[in-house]
Amino acid sequence: MSKQSNAVRTNIRLAQKTWGDLPRTALHSLRKLTTEFGLSVSLGDVQLIDGRWYVTHAGLLRLAQRRRCQGIRTLLQQDVSDPIAGRWVFKATVYKIPASEGFVGYGDADPSNVSTLIRGAELRIAETRAVNRALRKAYGIGLCSVEELRWPSSAGSSDNQSRPSKPCASNGSNNGHPRLRDQLCLLIRKYELDPTLVKRYAADFCGTEAIRDASRDLVEAFISTLAEEAAKDRAALVCKLNSYNQLEEVKS
Repeated sequence: MSKQSNAVRTNIRLAQKTWGDLPRTALHSLRKLTTEFGLSVSLGDVQLIDGRWYVTHAGLLRLAQRRRCQGIRTLLQQDVSDPIAGRWVFKATVYKIPASEGFVGYGDADPSNVSTLIRGAELRIAETRAVNRALRKAYGIGLCSVEELRWPSSAGSSDNQSRPSKPCASNGSNNGHPRLRDQLCLLIRKYELDPTLVKRYAADFCGTEAIRDASRDLVEAFISTLAEEAAKDRAALVCKLNSYNQLEEVKS
């Protein structure tokens, strides 16, 4: 019980440090997410966007691992996918126990419902969305996942049109919200990453000259992605970060 209580206090403290004073309903939801599912703010398992909690792909995978998930199977739905149009649909099945029928979830992605910054990755996004939905069903999580969010892009819109008209403050936040820097620093320290290379990766991910120019939602999405990549394969992430160092040397 004491370990669980410590986890709740840690999550609440970091959440308030990251997003400011939270309403009672948000704190109550965070307590429930912590005690029932063991989700961690510091690891990027959950994100607060527009006052609502969203679970992340990394958080769902960690939950499945803790609950000894037996396996996840994904299958491309070729009959409703359209490679030429960049539309992909996946079916994912999560098996909590051996010989079970599994929990099924579907995910789709096309240029109209993904960020313009990650065009060309619709197939991977569709699979991730399907896995997220299946995992949420399997473990009874009513929260939508960050990766399932529909990005506000439409035909003829540019990257700048999909972002707030006002640039963010230098801490990567807007609308008076507190810094996301602390959460990013925790990940850098936890996985012993190069801060300079992480900043370059962040700027590239957000499509801006510097991370301070990105919208809060993009910064939150980057932190979630970084946490997922670091937890899944730190060595691969380090190689990716080193590539930004090589690009900088070429430019110079």
